[in-house]
Amino acid sequence: MCNKGAMRLLITNITTYLNGVQHVGIPTTDLQGTIDYYDKLGFEVAGKYPNGESTCAFLRLANLTLEVWTVDEAAGVTGAINHFALDVTDIDKAFEEAQKLNLDFVEGSVQYIPTFWQKGIRYFNVLGPNHETIEFCQIL
Repeated sequence: MCNKGAMRLLITNITTYLNGVQHVGIPTTDLQGTIDYYDKLGFEVAGKYPNGESTCAFLRLANLTLEVWTVDEAAGVTGAINHFALDVTDIDKAFEEAQKLNLDFVEGSVQYIPTFWQKGIRYFNVLGPNHETIEFCQIL
């Protein structure tokens, strides 16, 4: 078990690789309707990508990016945001630091999606204290 000083040192190490919030993930059954809704609020489509049988769009307004993707059935209730992502500068080092913190990993390893953005993304997910998904994501 770590003492508070040692835990603070571990936390400081992982924050070395974090820039802040990268995006918030919202699943939808109506991608175009969601894009149209957020367009009314001033969001612009920053990127739109096929992802298997789904399509994913990134909508941006100033420093807020929403990742919206199609699903067969969205929760449709308050609290239905799927995840939030932290922007990472070095995914491998951040993963090592997250392991030292003994976080609750979803997949257990760094994942890769080659079709997002120009060169793809690498990411890993952990569960927070309320079972929320926290994605650590590096755009390549």
